[in-house]
Amino acid sequence: MSATARPMAEPMAEPTSVVQMPGWWGMICLIATEASLFAYLLFSYFYIGAQAAQWPPTTPPELRLALPNTIILLVSSATLIWAESGMKKGQRTRYVIGTAITIMLGIIFLCIQLLEYHGKNFGPSSHAYGSLFFTITGFHFAHVTVGLLMLAQVEVRAMLGHFSASKHLAVRNTSMYWHFVDIVWLCVFFALYITPRLWWHP
Repeated sequence: MSATARPMAEPMAEPTSVVQMPGWWGMICLIATEASLFAYLLFSYFYIGAQAAQWPPTTPPELRLALPNTIILLVSSATLIWAESGMKKGQRTRYVIGTAITIMLGIIFLCIQLLEYHGKNFGPSSHAYGSLFFTITGFHFAHVTVGLLMLAQVEVRAMLGHFSASKHLAVRNTSMYWHFVDIVWLCVFFALYITPRLWWHP
């Protein structure tokens, strides 16, 4: 007597609410931890700066590269929002294109950041300001790099058809991390590039 074949199990659907997803909570906890890290770094920057006779000891950082770099990172968030909205509608090609543009903009951001580092007349060991400047921007550089790696692996999975309009938790989590990195840069940009112009005097 032949055995009756068992039907193949359907893939488990994602919960309808993101707050029911362990992966979502994991990303929230990661972002909260990293936000605390940058909060401590920026607090140290302002605390030490308030005690210094001249902060920064050199002229305020130029906006020639930092301002367009900020715009590039903000545009990368916009393209990722466009890409994710496409995935929510089941438009996989739109997601792939939008994410590819985001990755390209992120790489450009890192290249411009390296170019700015190269043009600095001080280093991490020059003084307290130099140490904090390179530490804060260096940590953000590392976070952008991690974000790009996350986007790249989700991009590959999207091209392989792993996501759909009803199942794309990894897409949402990765997008959330990337937007967090962009928000952190806005705080860093304001602290390191704008506030010195408010209190610096020759």
